[in-house]
Amino acid sequence: MKRILIGLIMAAVLGAGGWFGFNLYVQHRATSEVEAAFEQMRAGGGKASHGKITFEFATRTLTIEDIAVEPAHQPQAKIKIAGIKGTGVHLIDDARFSADSIDITGVEIALDDVGPGKLKVAYKVPQTTLRDYAGSLHVQNIPTSSSLIDAYRFVLVQFASVTATSVTVPSININFDAGSSGGSGEVLYSGLALQNLGRGKVDAMKTDRATFTINVTQPGNADKLTGEISTLIVNDFDSTPILAALDPQASGDDSYRRVYRQISSGPYVLKSALGLRMDIDGFAMEDIDVQPSRLRLFEMFAMLPQDKSTPPTQAQTRELMEKVAGFYDGIRVGKAEIGKTSIGTPQGTGKINAIRYRQGDFAIEGVDAPSPQGQFKMERFALKSFSMPNFMRWASGLSSPGKPPSPDQMLGLFRVLEGAEIKGVVSPYKNTRQFVTIDTISLNWGQLVGSIPSKTNLVVKMVTPTDTANPALRPLIMAGVDKLAIDLDLGAAWTESSGAFALAPASIELGDLAKAQARFALANVPRGLFTTTNPVQAMGQAAQVETGAIELSLRDSGVVDLVVAQFSRMQNVSRDAARSAIVQTIRAQGERIAASNADVRMAVDALAGFVETSGQTLTIKLTPRAKVPLMQLMQLSQSDPESALAQFRIEASTGL
Repeated sequence: MKRILIGLIMAAVLGAGGWFGFNLYVQHRATSEVEAAFEQMRAGGGKASHGKITFEFATRTLTIEDIAVEPAHQPQAKIKIAGIKGTGVHLIDDARFSADSIDITGVEIALDDVGPGKLKVAYKVPQTTLRDYAGSLHVQNIPTSSSLIDAYRFVLVQFASVTATSVTVPSININFDAGSSGGSGEVLYSGLALQNLGRGKVDAMKTDRATFTINVTQPGNADKLTGEISTLIVNDFDSTPILAALDPQASGDDSYRRVYRQISSGPYVLKSALGLRMDIDGFAMEDIDVQPSRLRLFEMFAMLPQDKSTPPTQAQTRELMEKVAGFYDGIRVGKAEIGKTSIGTPQGTGKINAIRYRQGDFAIEGVDAPSPQGQFKMERFALKSFSMPNFMRWASGLSSPGKPPSPDQMLGLFRVLEGAEIKGVVSPYKNTRQFVTIDTISLNWGQLVGSIPSKTNLVVKMVTPTDTANPALRPLIMAGVDKLAIDLDLGAAWTESSGAFALAPASIELGDLAKAQARFALANVPRGLFTTTNPVQAMGQAAQVETGAIELSLRDSGVVDLVVAQFSRMQNVSRDAARSAIVQTIRAQGERIAASNADVRMAVDALAGFVETSGQTLTIKLTPRAKVPLMQLMQLSQSDPESALAQFRIEASTGL
């Protein structure tokens, strides 16, 4: 029995010795692997150190304490980590390992002299937890340059090499300082969680809350901005297109690749110490794609001015704007929407129901805002086929100090968008208690030839008060017309194959007074008239244009009675006497012209009959007798109106 007991004790001692020996071996192996990784960082010229390393074989828990890393290159960076604890650690192969969970505590990252602005940034992450992690055992391809592009590319490569079912970060604190010219501030993220990381993709990301404080230190305009965003959510994030855009070797990738499927947020609040406040219900964006061949971040970063003390030249500014425009060319957004927004100022609070963007169409809806004259309301303002890159290129082309923009530069706006629309406007009219109301103002254009549209349409439906300060409107005011309703529909189009230009429809209705319509045609309109902005060349092109048929109609809804009433007051006679006097004047003036042009008599009779009987429609049609050059007709109209009329066959009629 004694021998058996001694044997058991010896077995236990030997077993314990083997256990501790194996555990020490495993810990030595783990220490060697960690030290190899740190030596790799030191070999690049940086500093890297760590404290105690332990490994518990039973739970396969690896702990590393007091990590400090300082990369060798600019920008200056210091990284400190209080501890890393991996549980359930296993080697997958010689290059990768996995862990059931990894807890990282006390992360502090300090960056100095970041970018051209010499920005200082400090990150503090008290706790990070990763579940079901797998990643590289050794850090590969550590950048040896000070390039921000290389640093970003390195981070994305490492991100693409890891997998995890979840990452939780209770809080992230970011402090930044851009010096006296750029301000300083703090950003705090709370409740950050990521789901299913792998191959550079994340299924979902969520932040419960983000707050920020920014101290603006611009001379004479110091301010403090504070803000808060609730529930920021990102679905289906893919970093690989961004990595491709950072790689000069991938510049031939012309395909659009999705980075985000959806980004959305809850309420957003922004406050200013100067008394401004903005509240937004939330925002959402979908299908954000990038085109690596156009999103050439490395080129744009290289263009940023390194010395802010020397302002960039005009050529440098234009080149930078072109690069930025190219950057926007490489981004495509399916749709975006900002929810209900209120902006409070000391003068009052303005509200916007929604701001929307979808496939190039941009719209602001439901505006209700104070103005010095009263409350301004607008149902909708929209821009059609709006292009931010083209707008930036157009705007940069206007910047010529001391020189006004050329006509060609101004006409470049037509390439930025294809139309604009305003609906449902109620706006105070000057300092009166009356309002301008706009049902619709819609302007569309297309078929650009050079910088000029060859097709356009304008629709205006609005009501405006008659201005008492305008002498031309005094007859209307005296007649008791205090508002003028305008209904305008104007369309014009040029056909290149035939050289024909037509103004149709062209109609305007002035409330209860009259409605006028016109049709106007030109022939032999050359393409060069649209492509040249040189006045001399334009005159040469215009000399080829020929006048076509002209048709005018005027429907009386009260304008004749208004003219008669005004004449009656001026002459102090009855309205019947005033009407007869006007008719006689028309006939007398017409007789003189009719002596040399028989067609004029028909027009005079029609005009006289139009005045004699209210409520009629007057129609006049002019048809060229032969080819009538437009420039010649315009000159004759000023010097010899009778000869100008003689170029046309005139038809006139009236009817109820």
